[in-house]
Amino acid sequence: MSIIDWQDEQFLLGVDIMDDTHREFIELVNRLNQASDAEFPALFDTFIEHTRAHFEMEEKLMQDTGFTSYAEHREDHQRVLGELNQFRKRVQKGLLAFGRNYIRERMPSWFPLHASTMDSALAMHLKNLPPDRRQALG
Repeated sequence: MSIIDWQDEQFLLGVDIMDDTHREFIELVNRLNQASDAEFPALFDTFIEHTRAHFEMEEKLMQDTGFTSYAEHREDHQRVLGELNQFRKRVQKGLLAFGRNYIRERMPSWFPLHASTMDSALAMHLKNLPPDRRQALG
């Protein structure tokens, strides 16, 4: 069962690197929701590392292009990573319910809001760059 369903009209931002990463993020959230107790700890670590790399990529795009809302966007990333790392400690101690509840209760509300506000603003900024600057970003 999915707890976040990819919907183009809701999540597609028109920046391939962001869209691809967001699809992977949602896929991991949904896999975590269905993971067995044996699978959950390693998959939770994979999710945290994916999220860290995802956020680093977005922050690099913001820095490289002079995105004006960088500090606010980065602060939201740091808060989520901090939460994830706190839950990682509990999961590593075998307290899987804490990690499962975080994924099930927090991600379905946080991700759509973050994507539709902060990530949407970043995508618009990137799409408004001159073509030569957009190409340089990959």
